[in-house]
Amino acid sequence: MTDTSSNAQSGLTALSGAYRAVWRWHFYAGLFVLPVLMLMALTGGLYLFKPEIEQAAYGRMMQAAPRGEWVAADRWTGAAEASTHGRASSILVPERPDRAVQVKVRVDGGERTVFVDPYDGRVLGSIRGDGVMGTVKAVHSLSLLGRPFNILVEIVAGWAVILVATGVFLWWPRARDVAVAVPRAGDPKRRPFWRDLHAVTGLYAGAVIVFLAVTGMPWSAVWGDRFMTVMRESHLGRPPAPPAASPWSHAGEHDRPAGTGWTLEGAVLRVAPHGHSDRPASVTTAVATAQANGMARPYTVSIPSDPVLAFTVAHAGERAEAARSLYVDGRTGAVKADLRWDQFGVGARAFEWGIAVHQGHQYGWANRIVMLSGCIAIWGLAISGLVMWWKRRPRRGGLGAPPAPPGPRARAAVLGIVLPLAVLYPLTGLSLMAAVAADRLWRAARGRMS
Repeated sequence: MTDTSSNAQSGLTALSGAYRAVWRWHFYAGLFVLPVLMLMALTGGLYLFKPEIEQAAYGRMMQAAPRGEWVAADRWTGAAEASTHGRASSILVPERPDRAVQVKVRVDGGERTVFVDPYDGRVLGSIRGDGVMGTVKAVHSLSLLGRPFNILVEIVAGWAVILVATGVFLWWPRARDVAVAVPRAGDPKRRPFWRDLHAVTGLYAGAVIVFLAVTGMPWSAVWGDRFMTVMRESHLGRPPAPPAASPWSHAGEHDRPAGTGWTLEGAVLRVAPHGHSDRPASVTTAVATAQANGMARPYTVSIPSDPVLAFTVAHAGERAEAARSLYVDGRTGAVKADLRWDQFGVGARAFEWGIAVHQGHQYGWANRIVMLSGCIAIWGLAISGLVMWWKRRPRRGGLGAPPAPPGPRARAAVLGIVLPLAVLYPLTGLSLMAAVAADRLWRAARGRMS
């Protein structure tokens, strides 16, 4: 006869070991990534309000009194270049008639954005790069610190998903009371209060945090580039160049089109050689072609430094379905390609939609509020986690990580959660291997010392 009480006790012990193993890696995941996640949540939350912040910072320079017709677009770029002694690389044509044109100019040591009155070509002011929101974006992606730190974003995003997955495992109802769905009254001086607050915040915000992590991956330095290659080769991404156009080319450093989105990022078209024609490529020609072809404002005109490349005119709308890119011969005004949303592959559509939602554009204010709630929740989870650790921290030093339980079931619980994510995001997998090795070395060192 089987001893049922013995089996039950054995099962509870194994379950407890699995719980402690997952708890240990949940602790480590938070330790590794929450500081960076907090920074990304702060900058991401600010970026949701980019129009309002830019209006507050540069409102006077962005205003232009409507009157008559616009002057030729070449006068915009000419005025911007003369004021900065640089070379224009793109212009943002505004949606509203009372807004200035924004001309991006390459100068020694970087870029400047010049605000130009579209009605008379007068310079209204300029800022370095993309201004304060450009800095916020660079900090958010960690690109401000260089490519190695942008790679860190990919690692952190993968670990953020691990944090949520292990958190759900720890929250899941079991024999003891851990499944908290609503905050319970308690004493903030005691750890259970903070544990419940942490659990409830993670429960309701976990899906948003995972969404933000996954939809941020297309911008990552390694995974994003490789996934874009897969999308292209499987015909699930950007559409092929039209038969009448040249094949797609990869833009050089100074010719990457602005505003085309993730799917068409870095893609340019060449124009047919013009022999000995003295007619130069003209921004005015590109703008006139865009208007004649019904390009909705606002839109960005990218000005190639290579004369054999077409101008790229990209709609700067907020909804993913409004995507449109015109490739225009700057000498003749001929349209080499006119690409729209319905020409994108299913993979490109999914990612462009995800990016638009990630940035809070797709569904207006409701979209902003949901994304902002995820950013605030990350701070709430970090603070409550820190308080919980502080209340159970070891009195004799050390990190105070939950002890590592022995047994294959405990290891299987962790591997079942993190291994699929490690396969999907290889850099996260490599960082996981490094963390496992460091954990084993630490345990071995402590064992020799004891």
